[in-house]
Amino acid sequence: MTKIEAVIRPQRIDEVKAALEDVGVTGMTVIEVRGAGKQKGYTQHYRGAEYTVNLIQKLKVEIVADDSDVEKIVNAIVASARTGEIGDGKIFLSPVSDAIRIRTGEKGGEAV
Repeated sequence: MTKIEAVIRPQRIDEVKAALEDVGVTGMTVIEVRGAGKQKGYTQHYRGAEYTVNLIQKLKVEIVADDSDVEKIVNAIVASARTGEIGDGKIFLSPVSDAIRIRTGEKGGEAV
């Protein structure tokens, strides 16, 4: 199994969810995060004062999938999250040694 962590633009979540449903993903976790990268932040004006925001709001989508499904899931995320501009995000892949469903005690792929 592999854990897929995709950091994406918040406004692209509906497209990403639809693309993941199309390739058969039934479960995911979505977390609101903030981060910095090449985008470097932006300047915001509030009540006449100027503020520099260095940490950009993003969403992190986490999916644990069977190794045979990872490529199609990654391709779906890339195709649906890409705008072609700086700040589209990143995808990280990590091996998962085991998963356990708390309710039933199932392990491995059955737990996912």
